[in-house]
Amino acid sequence: MLILDADQIKGLLDWPGTIAALEQMFTQPCTIPERLHYTLAPEGQQQATLLLMPAWIDGKFSGVKMVNVYPDNSAKDLPTILGVYLLMDGATGELLAQLEGAELTARRTACASALASKYLSRADASHLLIVGTGRLARYLGFAHNAVRPLTGISIWGRARDKASEVAQIYRAAGFDCAVIDDLEAACGAADIISCATMSPEPLIFGSWLKPGTHLDLVGAFKPEMREVDDQAVVRSTLFVDTRVGALAEAGDLLIPMAKGLIDRNDIAAELQELASASHPGRIDPDEITLFKSVGSAIEDLAAAVKCYETVVKTGN
Repeated sequence: MLILDADQIKGLLDWPGTIAALEQMFTQPCTIPERLHYTLAPEGQQQATLLLMPAWIDGKFSGVKMVNVYPDNSAKDLPTILGVYLLMDGATGELLAQLEGAELTARRTACASALASKYLSRADASHLLIVGTGRLARYLGFAHNAVRPLTGISIWGRARDKASEVAQIYRAAGFDCAVIDDLEAACGAADIISCATMSPEPLIFGSWLKPGTHLDLVGAFKPEMREVDDQAVVRSTLFVDTRVGALAEAGDLLIPMAKGLIDRNDIAAELQELASASHPGRIDPDEITLFKSVGSAIEDLAAAVKCYETVVKTGN
């Protein structure tokens, strides 16, 4: 059995290759049961979440991820998301690999956003605004750059020192990257806005968005959490990673649905439909597109299989 730590996973999950692996996986028949979602109450802290996420391709691979989401960990200099992934042989049930879950999750999440952007952002999109300063903020620029070569990246965060840390990572990699304080102005200038926060209230407002913007929402993952307001949702053509996940957990969509502003039929497509070309994605250069991701076990399976097969093939 392989045991792969975070550093090994970083080396195995390159941006272009992982985006391609996710795209291919979304075109295959895969069983994705509803994930189990538990609320934990650690003493003296915000509520935490325990997720169990299984998926399998009959006769090939099966896997399950256990994830802990602890919002207060950022104040302790610990990752907000911690977990482990177990990959098994789909024909025998044999355990093939154990993979560190937080790095796997972060990289596949960023790559799912980039895969959606391939179909939903304008072909000439070149400026990315990242809202948030956690682990995902450090990856989203690299993933998006794999499908839309970026000429500029802006970073916004509630804590400017943390935003500066994120910006320095991108500058060190050769990107033109700036920390911004005026979020409204930055939204009006960005081609792609990628939000990766734990915000319970809107940070992005529909009135700030210019025609042709692509919104990438990956942070909020509970029905009561949201990163954009109602107007942003109503102005946008809506896409999700999976309908079943979004309709169960995506507060960005569920809250305006409860108000009667949109309904489930307003979701134009999910990633499987984009990857299989059954939906064309963006159809108008002035269209505002919104991709809401709550994460899917199929993305974890794709990333784990890529890691395993690469190691088996190369012997490293």
